[in-house]
Amino acid sequence: MNPAEGSTVIGKSVVIRGDLSGKEDLYLDCDIEGSVTVPDNRLTIGPGARITADVVVRDLVILGNLIGNVQASGRVELRQSASLTGDITAQRLSIEESAVFKGHVELKTGAAGVENTTIPRTTAAPQSNSTPVAATKPLAFEPRP
Repeated sequence: MNPAEGSTVIGKSVVIRGDLSGKEDLYLDCDIEGSVTVPDNRLTIGPGARITADVVVRDLVILGNLIGNVQASGRVELRQSASLTGDITAQRLSIEESAVFKGHVELKTGAAGVENTTIPRTTAAPQSNSTPVAATKPLAFEPRP
């Protein structure tokens, strides 16, 4: 994937230790340890990127590696080569086949941020709290002719 027109590109030879913030779209293909904050813009983490940071963005596209929590007011996309270890809070989430994700997801709706769906981090089957309902007629099973 190539950087979007008008994005600021931080390339493969760059290493950042600390906080990165901005008010424009960013394409990162570098190493970062710290935090990345572009709350009103799109962040693309390139295929060669190794990011260890908490991220606050409008939209996020991940092609590389991210270790950290994500807060997005819009959409988060994990592309085929993506690896994300951390929690996601966003309005929309897209995970392509072969992408790797380990964490907790909280999807929100609307500007008010009302919780819509929470997907737990564990893969265990959810326990049922439902009460069995009695049938009004007995069920009968007949063999097929």
